[in-house]
Amino acid sequence: MSDNEKDNIRSLRGSTWWRQWPISVVLAGVVVALALVSFDYFRRGAVVLAGSVLLAAFLRLLLPQKDAGLLAVRSRRVDVAILGVLGLLLALFAFWVPPPR
Repeated sequence: MSDNEKDNIRSLRGSTWWRQWPISVVLAGVVVALALVSFDYFRRGAVVLAGSVLLAAFLRLLLPQKDAGLLAVRSRRVDVAILGVLGLLLALFAFWVPPPR
């Protein structure tokens, strides 16, 4: 095992759960969105879900690599592009689906 890998393992062991606040905020939004959808508010839930994904893109754009936590999966450019496109498409589809009659 190289010294770099050992340093990474040590930093993971020393990390605390509150350092992962960005992904926690995003996942809280996803839970709220799923709750709204389960209570038959599809459009509101889909909009909240799109907002959560766009919030993830915004946080990934603004936060440095070490503070982004689990939001940092690939390079910043790729993460922001994928999350941004996904969030915008979710919002588009949320407003595209006709309301129930």
